[in-house]
Amino acid sequence: MTPSRSRARGCLLGLAVGDALGRPAENLTPGQIEARWGRLTEIEPGGGTDDTEYTIFAASLLTRHGGALTPEDVVAAYREQILPYAGGPMKGAGFSERGAVQAMRRGFAPPLTGRWHPHGWSDGLAMRAAPYGIFATGNPAEAARLVAVDGSVSNAGEGVHGGAAVAAAVAVAMTGAPVDEVVAAGIDAVPADSWTGRNLRAVADGGDPAGVIAVHYPWTDLAPEAVALAFHAYLAGGGEVFESVTTAANLGRDADTTAAIAGALAGAGRGEEGVPERWRAEIGPASGKCLPAVAGRHVRDVADELVQAASRERG
Repeated sequence: MTPSRSRARGCLLGLAVGDALGRPAENLTPGQIEARWGRLTEIEPGGGTDDTEYTIFAASLLTRHGGALTPEDVVAAYREQILPYAGGPMKGAGFSERGAVQAMRRGFAPPLTGRWHPHGWSDGLAMRAAPYGIFATGNPAEAARLVAVDGSVSNAGEGVHGGAAVAAAVAVAMTGAPVDEVVAAGIDAVPADSWTGRNLRAVADGGDPAGVIAVHYPWTDLAPEAVALAFHAYLAGGGEVFESVTTAANLGRDADTTAAIAGALAGAGRGEEGVPERWRAEIGPASGKCLPAVAGRHVRDVADELVQAASRERG
C-alpha cells in the first residue's frame, strides 16, 4: 500500500510537536508538571530534541536504500552523518546512540555495536521508528523488520522490541485503522513474554500507566516503559493528536519521547490536518543542535520524500 502524503506528514508533524511539547517536562513527575504549568498544552520556544533529528536521519536511510537496507548501510550513514560531529559529548543523543558510536570507534560491527554497551534497552530506536512505519504502510511485519535492521547497530533486546512495536503500529495507523487495531499491531510485533510485550498488554487492558514505570531505575529512557506510556496516551486520547500528545507529555518521565511516539501514532491516523494548526506553525526546519547533518530539513519535506521512496519501491 502506498502511503498517503497527508498521513505521512501528520505522522512526522505529530512526532515533532510531541517532541517539542514534551521537552521541558522531560524527567519530571506529573506532580512537578502540574505545579509548574497546571497542564502542559502549549509548545515553548526552543523546538524539539534528538527525537526529531534522529527521525530525519532514519528517514534518510529509507530514502537512500529502501527495503534493501542493511546494517552495513546504517553503519556507513553513522560514519558519514554522526561520527564526524561526535568528537566531544554528543549533545542530546541517547545512551544507545552514544554506545554505538563508541563501539564503531573500537572497530565493532553489528550486532555487537548494539550489544556491547549496557544501554541496548534504550528508547533511542523507538523514538526514530516512525519512518519505517510510513515506508511500510499496511505491512507491520515489514516495518518491524526494517526498524530492527537500524536497531541492530545501536540497540539490542528490549530496545529493538520497542522500535518494532512503534514501527508496526505506525504502519497500521497509516491505513486509518481504529486505535485498538493500531495498538494490537504494536503488541503483535514483539515477543509475548518480553518486558515490552507485557507492558503494552497492561496498558491495552486499561491498567494504570504508573504500573509500567521503573521507579527504582535512575534513568527514564527505558524502551519498555516509554513505549508503553506512549501507547497508553494514544489510547487515552482516542487517537486524536492533541489529546494523545498532551496526555503523554503530562505523564513526565521521558516526556519528549513518549509524546513524540504518541504524536506519530495519532498523526498517522488523523493526517496533517489532525495536528493543531498552532502547533504546526511552531515546527520549523531542524536546527541541527543534536545532529548537525540534518540541519535545515523540515519533517514535512522528509515525509514527502518517504512517500516518494515507498512509491518507487512498489513500482
